[in-house]
Amino acid sequence: MNMHTPLLLTPGPLTTADSTRAAMGRDWGSREPDFIALTQALRQLLLATAGAPPGYVAVPLQGSGTYAIEATLATLLKAQECLLVMSNGAYARRIVDIARRMGREVRVIEFDECEELDACSLDAALAADPRISHVAVVHGETSSGRINRIEPIAAVVAAHGRALLVDAMSTFGAIPVELAGSPIAALVASCNKCLEGVPGIAFAIVRSADLVRSEGHSSSLSLDLHAQWRSFEENGQWRFTPPVQVVAACVEALRLHAAEGGVGARHARYTARTKRLLEAMAGFGIEALLPKATRGPCIVAFRVPADLSARLERVIVHLREEGIAIYPGKLTAAETFRIGCMGVFDEQAWQRFFDCFRAGLSLVGWTPAATSSVPA
Repeated sequence: MNMHTPLLLTPGPLTTADSTRAAMGRDWGSREPDFIALTQALRQLLLATAGAPPGYVAVPLQGSGTYAIEATLATLLKAQECLLVMSNGAYARRIVDIARRMGREVRVIEFDECEELDACSLDAALAADPRISHVAVVHGETSSGRINRIEPIAAVVAAHGRALLVDAMSTFGAIPVELAGSPIAALVASCNKCLEGVPGIAFAIVRSADLVRSEGHSSSLSLDLHAQWRSFEENGQWRFTPPVQVVAACVEALRLHAAEGGVGARHARYTARTKRLLEAMAGFGIEALLPKATRGPCIVAFRVPADLSARLERVIVHLREEGIAIYPGKLTAAETFRIGCMGVFDEQAWQRFFDCFRAGLSLVGWTPAATSSVPA
């Protein structure tokens, strides 16, 4: 792979802007006033991007998105409380695994990866079990590219007076989630997906009232969101050594996001790319896993035709040799591969991917038996 200009069509990390990478070109003292101001800018920009109303705070954390999910569960759930997870993909199942490993009681309503989450099932579950204090849902299932509608789930959670935790890892910055008037206690994401930052920081947008009540809940020293928040509020500092260059890059990425036009503009750019991608793949005879109504504009999973299955890895290797990365879809029940529409690249790069993909199919001698249509 050409490591100077890789085209990363993956769920993240992504191809980033020159100025985002350049922001990592200086050193920072983590307890110096200029870095404390940079951290404050990061927190304010995250709240602005989320459209968060008063009463929410941004708590960044070192590590990947999974770190922030684990920190949120460990902090907001009391040891004796019960979590219900609405699951139709690998990342919801990861939430279940995390909560069970920390000893929390968990209920799961499981759906097929091609099914919509059913709010009626949630309503019945909450009515039947008053011990359930929190409901968790994944907004964008990175495994399949599915977008789960938050509004009907939030309405049921609010009606029962429970709290909602939202994994917005692959949607934050491109698909809005309404926080005002919602039962959302925490919205969790990372900087290296739709924000087009670099890996190394995740964050939770949390109701401050829930944080106040969460002191002492976490059994983890480093993954204690309450302690992290108190440190930011008291002296502006991270409790443990932060990835200072990554903070600078994420601040630059957030500023670029705002300059582009915010969530709406980012959504429009990704949507246009997705349309072009679906058209091209249909021309190759390859179908999307999900219908239009449920797939998002950030990541698209495609079904692997049976007669291409044994040869797909060679196509992926060919792309890699051309400096292009896509992901095999090993997290879905159906055999798929995934292509991300996020990141900083132009139409010329997009066309180069299509040309290289076509060349890869030719290299392995695969010709579709019939041209498939994009699902309606």
